[in-house]
Amino acid sequence: MPRHFLSLLDLSSDELRSIITRAIELKTMLHNGESYTPFQNKTLAMLFDKSSTRTRVSFEAGMAQFGGHALFLSSKDTQLGRGEPVEDAARVLSRMVDIIMIRTYAHEIIERFASVAAVPVINGLTDLVHPCQLLADLQTWFERRGNIQGATVTWIGDGNNMCHSYINAARLLDFNLRIASPKGYEPDQDIVTAAGNKVYFTNDAMDAAKGSDLIVTDVWASMGQEKEQKQREKAFASFQVNTELMQQADKNALFMHCLPAHREEEVTTSVLEGPQSVVWDEAENRLHGQKALIEFLLLSQEQTKVGH
Repeated sequence: MPRHFLSLLDLSSDELRSIITRAIELKTMLHNGESYTPFQNKTLAMLFDKSSTRTRVSFEAGMAQFGGHALFLSSKDTQLGRGEPVEDAARVLSRMVDIIMIRTYAHEIIERFASVAAVPVINGLTDLVHPCQLLADLQTWFERRGNIQGATVTWIGDGNNMCHSYINAARLLDFNLRIASPKGYEPDQDIVTAAGNKVYFTNDAMDAAKGSDLIVTDVWASMGQEKEQKQREKAFASFQVNTELMQQADKNALFMHCLPAHREEEVTTSVLEGPQSVVWDEAENRLHGQKALIEFLLLSQEQTKVGH
């Protein structure tokens, strides 16, 4: 069976750390103008049910830099969008490409796809988790601050797929995660429970930010939740990351946001553009983190074939 990356929990702690270290190496190589093309004639299929800027560009550019190819397939362009069973699509694509990335809504779709795929499958985002973004966030932390073990990270806002991925990261890398969400918008209880004492929960954003080393937030209404925008604006009014909230955190605290940001909603422009913000490094690191992931999965696949 191929290795898949449907959530961070598909990796061991050591594997996650090695991918982050490798991402930093690949970034340095690229910035130094080194050519590294180990995957010539390898093809990545990218299936998009949900639109994207960062996910598409980072995967496509990453495969090109590796000497390979990336195919962009939207649900409008494929039989999947016309009702072909997920499993059938997985079997067919597995015979034509070397690795597959899917960005979709229901997490169950990607699980069904991976269950029969003969090549590695990467989760480019589902409603449950967004593990590729965590590779970028963690790489950004490691570049700026070193090991995250023992650090205090604060998630402000919706208990969404990003929040869930931060919970999984806290489990793997042994940091303390505080989550501040409005009532009714808390993360999935099963994911929280599995993390044990790594997660502390509150409905008070200011309290959660006190002494924190990293403040992270996301939009109040994600794709598919636009109809809830007004209702969410009321619920999240006291969960804006602004200068006052950042002043509660440690003086050396960093600020992250997976972007795109709705300025003056979940975060003020003064914080997003401020000296503690590392959002542009974080966005760039989607490229490097995913390249390290692709390399890890393709090399694992080659070793599997040799093993047979």
